[in-house]
Amino acid sequence: MLPFKHVTILEFFLWSLIKVVVVTVVMLMGIAYTVLLERKLVGRIQNRWGPSRVGPFGLLQPLVDGAKSFLKEDLIPTAVYRPLYLLAPVVSLGCALIPIAAIPFGAPNLGPHRFDFFEIADVNVGLLVILGVASMGVYGIALAGWSSNNKYSLLGSLRSSAQLISYELALGLSLVGVVLRAGSLNLRTIVEQQSTHGFLTWNILGGFQFVAFFIYLMAAFAETNRSPFDLPEAESELTGGYHTEYSSMKFAMFFMAEYGNMINVGCVATLLFFGGWTSPFANWSWLPTLTNSFLIALLSIFWFVSKVFLFLCLYVWVRGTLPRFRYDQLMNFGWRFLLPLAILNVIGTSLWLAYR
Repeated sequence: MLPFKHVTILEFFLWSLIKVVVVTVVMLMGIAYTVLLERKLVGRIQNRWGPSRVGPFGLLQPLVDGAKSFLKEDLIPTAVYRPLYLLAPVVSLGCALIPIAAIPFGAPNLGPHRFDFFEIADVNVGLLVILGVASMGVYGIALAGWSSNNKYSLLGSLRSSAQLISYELALGLSLVGVVLRAGSLNLRTIVEQQSTHGFLTWNILGGFQFVAFFIYLMAAFAETNRSPFDLPEAESELTGGYHTEYSSMKFAMFFMAEYGNMINVGCVATLLFFGGWTSPFANWSWLPTLTNSFLIALLSIFWFVSKVFLFLCLYVWVRGTLPRFRYDQLMNFGWRFLLPLAILNVIGTSLWLAYR
């Protein structure tokens, strides 16, 4: 059944297709330029320029890198299990792209046919959908390591699987306090609950979820295999880890999946802890226009993108600053520190809400 009776099936699918195409293209461009952002920022941290030759300020470097990935020779070792070897990068990239469908990235804005332009699918349990799909991405890594018939690749995929199990528990529990406070798993409801008085009512401050945010941040670094938790592809120990035997565009798909997961993590952190697309200063009541105006739509996109951008800068800053953990330190930190802290945060939040 269509959401509005006056909308035909053709119109409904046409607008849905437009949203899917636009969001997918923007996501892929975001992945490409997140790579450039990392190379430029790490260059500044290390007192060098980073990419600066291709285009003004090196802005065309991602396009050249993408063309290079397509044109490089695609080598497939003879001993691999070919079906799963080819399927693994598709699974990883697919699980990195799908969560964006459930992420609202702007204030509710009804188009000419009463479709929300700033969300592909308004899912009532959107947070569960994102967590479920994102956690499936580890299957791509596990399949890549096993099907490569390489011991270093297998060790890397096993590390990634253990890492996911260890930190997924803490990550899920860190979000329970936010869900308890909002009383819903709907991402729009969680954002609206934080939009009353600007940054004072964001969950990280007004909701007293700063401990939850710390847990989420640490678990997110581990889940996305980013430094200092990049043990599944540690060059000094495993050559290249799970993607050792991959080249050309298949290697690039694993690379894109990693940066796509970074963007997803930044989007979820923005929605759950930093008020989503809302302004840090106040709600939209000071604007003399309608609540679904074009100006509000632009401002909401600006605030959402700015917060995700700052989160990505934090990712890069940590990579350029901290050394890699040992594997036993990684496991101890997850099981002996983050998990008990997450449980205490859930108990504390429950007691605070009950008392209030």
